[in-house]
Amino acid sequence: MPRLLSVLLLFALPVVAAAADPTEIPLWPEGVPEPRVPADPAEKVEKGKDGIQRRTNVSSPRLVVHALPPAAEGKGRPAVIIAPGGGYSILADEHEGTEIARWCNDRGIVAFTLLYRVPTGRGPGSDVGPVMDAQRAVSEVRRRAAALGVDPGRIGLMGFSAGGHTAFVAATTKASFPGAADAPSARPDCTILIYPWRLLNEDGAGLWPGVTIAADTPPTFIAQTADDTASPVRGALALFGELVAAKVPAELHVYENGGHGYGMRPRDGAPGTGDWPARLGDWLGTRGF
Repeated sequence: MPRLLSVLLLFALPVVAAAADPTEIPLWPEGVPEPRVPADPAEKVEKGKDGIQRRTNVSSPRLVVHALPPAAEGKGRPAVIIAPGGGYSILADEHEGTEIARWCNDRGIVAFTLLYRVPTGRGPGSDVGPVMDAQRAVSEVRRRAAALGVDPGRIGLMGFSAGGHTAFVAATTKASFPGAADAPSARPDCTILIYPWRLLNEDGAGLWPGVTIAADTPPTFIAQTADDTASPVRGALALFGELVAAKVPAELHVYENGGHGYGMRPRDGAPGTGDWPARLGDWLGTRGF
């Protein structure tokens, strides 16, 4: 009997560890700054018939931590903060969040899913709260780097669709959250944009208002398809041109077809939707991630 109990415990321990991970880090424990999302109605998660999980009414922005054991060499691991898409109405935080975090973990990268505030609308100013959350997230991971087993000099910010817009603006504008001047830097060490939404201004004649592309802009990886009507490819082309002109390390992959919103779920007849993760893995390796 003692031997049987020992065997059962050995099988039970990993289950207990899995249940305790991931954990969550509130971004604003002392209160969310304006613009806020009302707490009523309550946050809700639903999965549609299309297999997509949708989270809405996020009034308490936070990071979901997908941790790893400490690195064997005793150094902090690289980290990636992932901002899901959803048009600032919902968060598609499974196929553009949790699944991406697993991919990062498989490569020795500590991952964080950023549950930024939604809904915030689609008009002017709809990105103000989410961008603030993203910048606070980078700063907070950097502040907690030792406890999280993270290298504070290797923190990437990744975004899909509206999360790509959020990551793009957060990485190219001055930190706007309260107390930013006295907090660890909110600038990511690299930016990853997957079918990013709204890279251009309203008339399409230039990049999004307020962003600055300069020599110190974080190295940037961009991937999308040419037939993406939600995030037209001309935005990615324009951003890539600005990055190259500023001598910022950058890589752009434009695949012929595949549309929008696929995450890491390949689509039939669109091989690019399954290829970009391999290209990202190569690129992260060149960046020391």
